[in-house]
Amino acid sequence: MDKQALREQVWDALEAEGIARFPFPPHGRIPNVAGADEAAERLAETAVWTDAETVKANPDAPQLPVRRRALRAGKTVYMAVPRLREADCFYELDPARLDDIERAPTVSNVADHARQVGPEAVGTVDLVVSGSVAVTEAGARIGKGEGFSDLEFAVLRELDLVTDETAVATTVHERQVAGGPSGAVESASVPVDDHDVPMDWVVTPDRTVETETPYRRPSGVDWGALPPERIDEIPVLAAHAPDR
Repeated sequence: MDKQALREQVWDALEAEGIARFPFPPHGRIPNVAGADEAAERLAETAVWTDAETVKANPDAPQLPVRRRALRAGKTVYMAVPRLREADCFYELDPARLDDIERAPTVSNVADHARQVGPEAVGTVDLVVSGSVAVTEAGARIGKGEGFSDLEFAVLRELDLVTDETAVATTVHERQVAGGPSGAVESASVPVDDHDVPMDWVVTPDRTVETETPYRRPSGVDWGALPPERIDEIPVLAAHAPDR
């Protein structure tokens, strides 16, 4: 089964079984799901969470409880500007500077509350939180198919802002765990490409899985895989591309 077929199977199950939450439909996005708050609470019980001072998080609805919890815990949160379309391509949410922690990390309000910064201002990221459509207990992740989550990680890796030791986690519903005991997809055989970022932690409302993933994370941007027009339209890539 290819990645798109896996996505469709998960999206269909979440919708048919009433697990999906606003925004609707779940298709074509990182789906919001029942139990997102409980999964965030479980993530907050891990040592990698406790030790993290800076968190790079995706902007999607199911990870909003994670972003809010991070800010309440005094952690600085970074969210990417959509499609990395500006040179200052990250929103920095410093809880010490916020007057509304509930609204600040929402995708519709972050631009009004955050400081917009370039990668050089981010510094070292201690924990990366990713949204998923599907994920396996071995850490193979499938996103919604646009590739920006993996590209954001690759940019941070290229600039040594994340390392091989940086923890990477996702929060999902059990039905999103392919091959898991309650997964919508029975097989745990998920295609993994070189640019895919594997998950070290898979956290659901019911359990926490330390994957001990066998998959290698990208060591940086795979410049040869990016067409020149893609590099030109994303300022941070154009600024750091070799031979430019």
